[in-house]
Amino acid sequence: MAASDSGTDESLYPIAVLIDELKNEDVQLRLISIKKLSTIALALGVERTRSELIPFLTETIYDEDEVLLALAEQLGNFINLVGGGEFAHCLLPPLESLATVEETVVRDKAVASLRAVAAHHSPQALEQHFVPLVQRLAGGDWFTSRASACGLFSVCYPRVSAPVKAELREHFRSLCQDDTPMVRRAAAFKLGEFARVVEVEYVKSDLIPMFVNLAQDEQDSVRLLAAEACAAVAALLPPEDMEQLVMPTVRARAGDTSWRVRYMVADKFVELQQAVGPELARSDLAQIFQALLKDTEAEVRAAAAGKVKDFCMNLDKAHQEHIIMNMILPQIKDLVCDPNQHVKSALASVIMGLSPIVGRQNTIEHLLPLFLTQLKDECPEVRLNIISNLECVNEVIGIQQLVQSLLPAIVELAEDTKWRVRLAIIEHMPLLAGQLGQEFFDEKLTGLCMSWLIDHVYAIREAATLNLKKLVEQYGAPWAETNVIPKVLAMSREQNYLHRMTYLFCINVLSEVCGKDITTRVLLPTVLSMADDNVANVRFNVAKTLQKMAPYLDPAVIQPQVKPVLEKLNVDPDVDVKYFASEAIAGIAG
Repeated sequence: MAASDSGTDESLYPIAVLIDELKNEDVQLRLISIKKLSTIALALGVERTRSELIPFLTETIYDEDEVLLALAEQLGNFINLVGGGEFAHCLLPPLESLATVEETVVRDKAVASLRAVAAHHSPQALEQHFVPLVQRLAGGDWFTSRASACGLFSVCYPRVSAPVKAELREHFRSLCQDDTPMVRRAAAFKLGEFARVVEVEYVKSDLIPMFVNLAQDEQDSVRLLAAEACAAVAALLPPEDMEQLVMPTVRARAGDTSWRVRYMVADKFVELQQAVGPELARSDLAQIFQALLKDTEAEVRAAAAGKVKDFCMNLDKAHQEHIIMNMILPQIKDLVCDPNQHVKSALASVIMGLSPIVGRQNTIEHLLPLFLTQLKDECPEVRLNIISNLECVNEVIGIQQLVQSLLPAIVELAEDTKWRVRLAIIEHMPLLAGQLGQEFFDEKLTGLCMSWLIDHVYAIREAATLNLKKLVEQYGAPWAETNVIPKVLAMSREQNYLHRMTYLFCINVLSEVCGKDITTRVLLPTVLSMADDNVANVRFNVAKTLQKMAPYLDPAVIQPQVKPVLEKLNVDPDVDVKYFASEAIAGIAG
């Protein structure tokens, strides 16, 4: 008997430890305990997890949000630990409680776990256990439970019987008409998702009226989410119903008094265009888009400007050029000179993409003057976005038309006070090199590329070394030997030790692309001479560089030239130099 008691006590030990840790005053200990739930459940076995652990967790949901969040996440992965899908309903009580707490992050995680658990229910179990839970949450006293319920309809609706489906649609309607804006907002957010699983006849008869009401809600935060659902709802309807059921709402929201709602329409415009089809896009959406491009609010204009290329690309080919040239282009001409830099920047990031759509003649006649204007814009982001997308224009008209304006813009960006702007232009140099041609590049831009190697920001110097490597890959090793390497070698004699280190970083990347002959004959001697540098950081970088160069060197120079220098560095008074020298010796030997 004693032995039996001892065995029982031993089997209860894991849950006893859990209870102790869950009641500990230290939040971190309670959190660690929750994260170990799966281990404890394995120790207890599926039956005791269902009969003891889950009820215990259900009763103790009164903790810090951080602990509750961890618990909600853990329970979503508990299906196998309670015995599989047959017993998935055991997990519903604690998750139901978590779905009603005040903290939004916890509720969202609980809803995500409930959705995962719902997938493991059979249709019978859904009707018996899950649907009643959704109904309880939807009819809860607190808005928190009703808001959580909105995210659960779509996961159970497809697999329940017709009478239960009718009940669920009725519950969703009541949530769409809830007194609390937060609940209506949650319903509007999930409306599109729910509509995708509802039969088309009920979308028309039940969901469209809900959608129209939400889109006319007194709260703009609800209206903007309804505007977001427009595309999802439209995609489900046949073309003949679109004009009557969806377009009035689209028109109303595109002219909404709240700029946030208009912004959402602009942001989702391309999805909406794809959903309504080419005919309505031509007859209705083009005018709406035109109005959004000249909206009074800069945020709305910026959102619409960013969609110009995609909207134009998706237009019906038969009417594409006419709509672009007569409706969109006049607005673009105004936006190029917009007082707000975010609007100009958004437009600059896509305007080049119009070239392939409108063709060579229209690009030269209408778009080229706009590109040139933007290349001279006072805002660096605008100039940078134009330069970033040069390849679109290059394919249509070639880059020569832009060269005269391009060069001053590149130089200004290269010397911009914001280092991130300088970094971005460096990253586009290889592309420019390919498009401008070697002769023009040598004359105008090689000096600029070299000046970045001595920039005061490390990220710029690092990007400049990688840029050199890409240029050598493009123009070849002979070009590097004539135009780049002499200037790089001169840096090894600079007073500033950071410049000498940048020289070594350049050698690391150039040795990969210059070939064995140039690396051994031209680059190696200077690296070896720098082993006597008076700065330890330079000396240990010599060791690192020699290790990286070794695979690209003539094997005949390793023993007589490289090894003696590394052995000398291996007895250097500086501990870091010794360490990297020994690493290099081992690396080369290996």
